[in-house]
Amino acid sequence: MLLLALDTATPAVTVALHDGTDVVAASSQVDARRHGELLLPAVDRVLAEAGARLDAVTAIVVGTGPGPYTGLRVGLMTADTFGLALGVPVHGLCTLDALAYAAEVEGPFVAATDARRKEVYWARYEDPRTRVTDPAVDRPAEIAEAVAGLPAVGAGALLYPDTFPDARAPEHVSAAALASLAAERLAKGEELEAPRPLYLRRPDAQVPKNYKVVTPK
Repeated sequence: MLLLALDTATPAVTVALHDGTDVVAASSQVDARRHGELLLPAVDRVLAEAGARLDAVTAIVVGTGPGPYTGLRVGLMTADTFGLALGVPVHGLCTLDALAYAAEVEGPFVAATDARRKEVYWARYEDPRTRVTDPAVDRPAEIAEAVAGLPAVGAGALLYPDTFPDARAPEHVSAAALASLAAERLAKGEELEAPRPLYLRRPDAQVPKNYKVVTPK
């Protein structure tokens, strides 16, 4: 197996290759405005580091968010395109699950990423492999009671110390963690999610409500 993993649901543009046993190459760059520009060069860089060709990839896993619309769709569209071109399966995996998987936390904790608009995307975990709530988007103050006393990982937690006083690394998701979690689940015969986006809210861009309709004369 050669699993290509990528995630653009957060400011991190992250790519990794997993051979079924371990991560053989990985790349991560943090830039919230250049997902489309950075992703394909990162794929090329990871393949070169591993000494592999794209047509050697046997499966793809992509982070499905939750995340902002523009960044998230870059990874999902790229994964779908690779899957169609190579004729290989494309799996989805919640970005928060991969973030939690890399956390060095024992016992219950929270994973939270920055949702902008003074909100966070978040979920609770029993341990790094077990999510116990659905991903959600909320203002930190609104969930303070629900997360009280729990450690938290991710950039969302680090941004709001009043709600998450015990915030820890990792700050951003890594494709290495995404690939490792996906490989672990696939090895157990588990079925992964479809590569469908978890937007959790509507995109910022909206069709104007009162626009002038122009009809041909």
